[in-house]
Amino acid sequence: MSIWNNDFECMSRDELEQLQLERLQATLHRAYKNVSFYHHLFNTIGLIPEDIRSLADLANIPFTTKGDLREAYPYGMFAVPLREVVRIHASSGTTGKPTVVGYTRGDLKVWSELTARVLAAGGVGKDDVVQIAFGYGLFTGAFGLHAGAERIGASVIPAGSGHSQRQIQIMQDFRTTSLVSTPSYALHLAETMTEMKVEPKSLHLRVGLFGAEPWSENMRKEIEERLGISATDNYGLSEIIGPGVAGECHEKSGLHIFEDHFYPEVIEPDTGRVLPPGLEGELILTTLTKEAFPLIRFRTGDITSLDYAPCPCGRTLVRMARVFGRTDDMLIIRGVNVFPSQIEQVLFEIEGTEPHYQLILDRKGSLDELEVWVEVTEAIFYDEMKRQRELVELIEDRLEATLGLHCRVKLVEPRSIHRSEGKAQRVIDRRKWK
Repeated sequence: MSIWNNDFECMSRDELEQLQLERLQATLHRAYKNVSFYHHLFNTIGLIPEDIRSLADLANIPFTTKGDLREAYPYGMFAVPLREVVRIHASSGTTGKPTVVGYTRGDLKVWSELTARVLAAGGVGKDDVVQIAFGYGLFTGAFGLHAGAERIGASVIPAGSGHSQRQIQIMQDFRTTSLVSTPSYALHLAETMTEMKVEPKSLHLRVGLFGAEPWSENMRKEIEERLGISATDNYGLSEIIGPGVAGECHEKSGLHIFEDHFYPEVIEPDTGRVLPPGLEGELILTTLTKEAFPLIRFRTGDITSLDYAPCPCGRTLVRMARVFGRTDDMLIIRGVNVFPSQIEQVLFEIEGTEPHYQLILDRKGSLDELEVWVEVTEAIFYDEMKRQRELVELIEDRLEATLGLHCRVKLVEPRSIHRSEGKAQRVIDRRKWK
C-alpha cells in the first residue's frame, strides 16, 4: 500500500514541529483578526497571538466547544467573507442548532489531498473502483472521500446510502473494488448478500474504508471475514474538516493524524489537563491550514490516546488509537461510567451472538436499569430454553466483570434489531422520556 505524500507523511519530527509552529502562528493571527469569538477570547484572557512562541504555549488558550459553534450560528465563526466560501456543510442539529462549517477553494483542495492520503493508506489506487455508500447532502463524509478518490485517479461510484440490494447489484455489475461506508452498514450489506445468495468471493471487493462511528477490533475481523476484504478505520469530524483528519495504514495499529494540518492534544476531560502520550483522554484538535473555518483547541468529545513511536509503514505522523468512546455518549448508570464499545467488545467474544445489539436504559423507581438486547444465531434462538439461559448467564457474567455493573440480557432473533443505513442507533434511553 502506497504513501500518497512522502514529503509530509514521512517528514522528520523536527521539521514537522517547526512547520506546525509556523502554521499555528499564522492561524492564530487570522482567527484573532477575523473571528470575533477568538478576538474576544484572547482579549478576555489577556493574550495576543505573539505570546504563543512554542507548541506547548498552545495550552494557555481555552478550549473551543460545540456550544461555542452553535452560539455563532450560522456564520459567526467564519474567518473569511461569505463570498469566498464555496462550500457549506452542517451537522444534523439533532441536539440543538446545527454547527455550520465553510470551505474556501483552498480548503477544498487541502481536503481532497487529505482524503487521498486516507484512501491510499487503506489500499486504494488509481485502478480501483470506489463505491461510496455514505449519504450525500450536508453530511461531509461522502463529499470528502469522493474528492480524495478522484484526486487519486480512481473511478468513483456515488451510490449514496441505503437501497442495500441495489448496492450489491452495483458491486456485481460495476466490479467495485473498494467500499466506503460506516462499519455497521458494511455488516448489513454482508447480511443482505447472504439473503440474496450472493457469495462475497464472486465480487471484486478488495478493501473497505470505514468511519463515522466507533467500532471494535472484533467488528473489523467480522467484516473482513464476511466480505473477504481488508478493512481500515478512518477518522474525521465535520467541525474540523470532515473525513481526512486521520487514517489507518496497512499495519492497522492506530490512525495516523495528518499533523501538518492538525495539531492534536489529549486531555483529561474533567480537568482539561494535557496528558502525556499513551494515556486515554479526550482528543483536542487545532486546525493549522483551514482558511474559512479555523478552530483552536476544539474539544472533539472523542476518547483516544496518542502514540509517537515509529510506525513500520514509514510514516512519521503520530497515531491515535481507535476511538474508544465519546465523552457525550458515555452512559452513567448507578454511578458507573459505561461506553457502548465496552459492551460490544464482550459480545463479539461470545460464540452464538450476532454483531448487532441495542442498549435499553430505563428507570424503575429511583434506580436506573440497563437491558442489553443481543441478536443470536437462529440455532441458538430456536434451541432449548436451558441453552438460552446458559448463554444469557454467560453474557451477564462477562458484562458484570467488565463494567462492574449488573445488567439484564435479552436474546432476540436474527435481524429483529433495526438496521440503520447511516450510524447505528445503539442506545435507547427511556429515562429521558419520563
